[in-house]
Amino acid sequence: MLTTADGAAFWLPVAWLGVIGFGVLMYVLLDGFVLGLGILAPLSRDSGQLDHMMNTAAPIWDGNETWLVLGGAGLMAAFPRAYALVLSSLYLPVLAMLLGLIFRGVAFEFRFKGRGVARRAWGAAFSLGSIVAAFSQGVILAALVQGLPMQGGQYSGGAWGWFSPFAVMTGVALVGGYALLGAGWLILKTEGPLHEQARGWARPLMVAVLAFMGLVSAALPYLDSRVMARWFEGSNFLWLAPVPLLTLAVGWWLWRDASLGKGGQRPHDARPFLWTLALFALGFAGLLLGIWPYLVPPHLTVWGAASPPESQGFVMWGLVFLLPLILGYTAWSYRVFRGKVTVDAGYH
Repeated sequence: MLTTADGAAFWLPVAWLGVIGFGVLMYVLLDGFVLGLGILAPLSRDSGQLDHMMNTAAPIWDGNETWLVLGGAGLMAAFPRAYALVLSSLYLPVLAMLLGLIFRGVAFEFRFKGRGVARRAWGAAFSLGSIVAAFSQGVILAALVQGLPMQGGQYSGGAWGWFSPFAVMTGVALVGGYALLGAGWLILKTEGPLHEQARGWARPLMVAVLAFMGLVSAALPYLDSRVMARWFEGSNFLWLAPVPLLTLAVGWWLWRDASLGKGGQRPHDARPFLWTLALFALGFAGLLLGIWPYLVPPHLTVWGAASPPESQGFVMWGLVFLLPLILGYTAWSYRVFRGKVTVDAGYH
């Protein structure tokens, strides 16, 4: 039996899991395309084109990381056992992620002020920081999914207990996924040669992302944590089947709408980005369905990691006021800076 909790002790942890999951998904969707721009930066034709790429995200990129803070703070407040376990066992990839994000952020601002060699160096730093942050996030996700070695309720894997071929594969997969998000964002926000280049990047990246999703999904049932094993138990696959079927359908629609258009017809600019967002949302939904009700499989359930209901309830009241403000600010900023960003436009 996974839990004997009832009432608030049952529903508050579930609600907090939904809040944290929503925050993490929003971070992945919104900051993911900015990381994707950094991953795609080495493919830019020249410094001016990289300026154009970065200017599409310049007004809104730093606000996207609010969602990462919300997810981390929510995990600490609502699930302190899971927070302590993650920080103590995954401190190397977590530290690499934070350093990558800091490096990316500093390079984003300083590149516009640099000249000559310094400008090129900051451009390389922007790309390197983005790749390191994206890869580290994939490794952290894989480590949680594959299960952390535990003994007596404590992590027992050492500094590198999280490392595995599955973690490396997931890290590379997320780098490719963020690059696809970046390409979709450029299709939405640009015109001219950069727009055509982004459409050229989107299709091969989409194929690579779907291939990695298939490889990761195929590996999940064989992990020690037994994540995703439920997909193939009894009749579960029948009612869970819409998730992979929708993923394939979205992949087809993305392939179709990422084309340059034929017969003089102008292709739709928003759909490739929306389909990419849908791919990430479906992958996230499939992951949650696979690991439920564990927060850190296969040892720590949502209820086993939860703080007392009184603590969760108190912090939830603060969230009731905070979350609408974050949503409102995010919607407002994207509305203000909507539309195409031309080559000669800039926010620096």
